[in-house]
Amino acid sequence: MIFLRLRNVKNKESILKSSTFIVENASNIKGKWHEFFGNSGPIYLEIGMGKGDFIIENAKKYPNINFVGIEKYDSVIVRAAKKLENEDLPNLKLIRMDARFIEDVFFKEIDRLYLNFSDPWPKKRHSERRLTSRTFLNKYDSIFKKCKEIVMKTDNLSLFAFSLESLSQYGYILQKVSFDLHNSDIEGNIMTEYERKFVTNGVKINYLVAKKDVNL
Repeated sequence: MIFLRLRNVKNKESILKSSTFIVENASNIKGKWHEFFGNSGPIYLEIGMGKGDFIIENAKKYPNINFVGIEKYDSVIVRAAKKLENEDLPNLKLIRMDARFIEDVFFKEIDRLYLNFSDPWPKKRHSERRLTSRTFLNKYDSIFKKCKEIVMKTDNLSLFAFSLESLSQYGYILQKVSFDLHNSDIEGNIMTEYERKFVTNGVKINYLVAKKDVNL
């Protein structure tokens, strides 16, 4: 994965505080997200939403689905907030937080989890920091509602191989797997900002959909 140095956004804090899309004190909504959205529609969560292209386009395309994006870096999430300044998307909320504390914010409420171009943490001693490690899969157990579903995209083949093994060992069934998403028959793909750069440069995108029954 390519990491880009981002310039600081002027008036960053005021933009974030004034945005109706940013949820402060999200832990107070734990267990009450359907009430918060005001409907009983499914809730899809993206961890590491970056500058928001993926989740914003999803929210526009699927108004009957509720979307929550989390991002721990202020310098990144503020760019998503700026894109939303003139948007009316009641089915979209953003949270500034670290994924390590995901259990503090959701409980048996998430229907689908998106992991797009996550940090690969390439060193072996850091493997438990990967978002598809057993450590995180265990955390996800408490946030999923009925059926656990993880959708992942990454340009990093080592992370993808690790994820395929980790998910399988944890009891997930791999329903879709592609080592070249943009030359596959998989339809309906919405690209992230990273993905556009990768595709332009001929980088292959790895993709998977993994599901697990909540009782397994």
